Amino acid sequence: MSERRSILQRLRRILELTERLLEERIGSPASADVFRETMAFRWVASGSGSSGAPGRLQPVPDYSRFELDDLIGVEPAIEHLIRNTEQFLAGHPSNHVLLYGERGTGKSSAVRGLLSRYGEKGLRMVEVRRDDLLHLPDVLGALRGAPQRFLLFCDDLSFGDGDSGYRELKAALEGSLEGPPANVRIIATSNRRHLLPERHHENQQIRVDEQGELRLGEAIDEKLALSDRFGLVLGFFGFDQATYLRIVAHHLDREGVGVRPEEVREEALRWALDRSSRSGRTARQFVDDFVGKRALEAGR
Repeated sequence: MSERRSILQRLRRILELTERLLEERIGSPASADVFRETMAFRWVASGSGSSGAPGRLQPVPDYSRFELDDLIGVEPAIEHLIRNTEQFLAGHPSNHVLLYGERGTGKSSAVRGLLSRYGEKGLRMVEVRRDDLLHLPDVLGALRGAPQRFLLFCDDLSFGDGDSGYRELKAALEGSLEGPPANVRIIATSNRRHLLPERHHENQQIRVDEQGELRLGEAIDEKLALSDRFGLVLGFFGFDQATYLRIVAHHLDREGVGVRPEEVREEALRWALDRSSRSGRTARQFVDDFVGKRALEAGR
């Protein structure tokens, strides 16, 4: 009897070790409970070595929240983004989204704002770095069949000539025999409209045919093909002075410092001039500096 018990114990240990090795090699699948309890995830690629593990979903319990109502000056783009997200959550036809434009205008904040607004309604977000897009089929496979709806978030996306991850993204958006699951949409932000670099010599390939129609060269056509596969492309552009000051006033009001916008107008404009930017990020940074400085002086 004792020998049999010893054999069973050894078999149990072997099974536990085998299970652990399999998890290290193929990745541990996320459970239904994790998807139900956690709203944000990031894809963590496997470490270096010969294990061949594709990676895993890592929960991000304390993700950086943002409220869509704090985005000023980009209201038309936000309206389109909200409508597309609500279509997606309702199970209606919806598009993959590319948010492009100048730095600091709220592209990444808009994506985070979607999770703050719709997380309780079943929206989930998975952040995938550009270098991990080669694992995109594995990411999509980990989400397929879950009852929640997932936005696959690629922030500050752009590709160099030698990057190969864009082909996986291109295939996932449209063109692969197996498209993305119905419960997944891809949303990306970028500072440029076209995600691959364009060279001067490539523009020389553009020609006018015998019928007078403009024909793009093969290189340009290939580089436009990726951006064109995002069904919804939304521009976020720089603000004029009045909009910048309106954003400053909004954040001052949110901080409750009791300062009228006209009292800090010149200081806020000087802050923007020093940074050569009148963006929402610049306005937020000015208010943080102003409020923090006042609080420090009051505590002395």
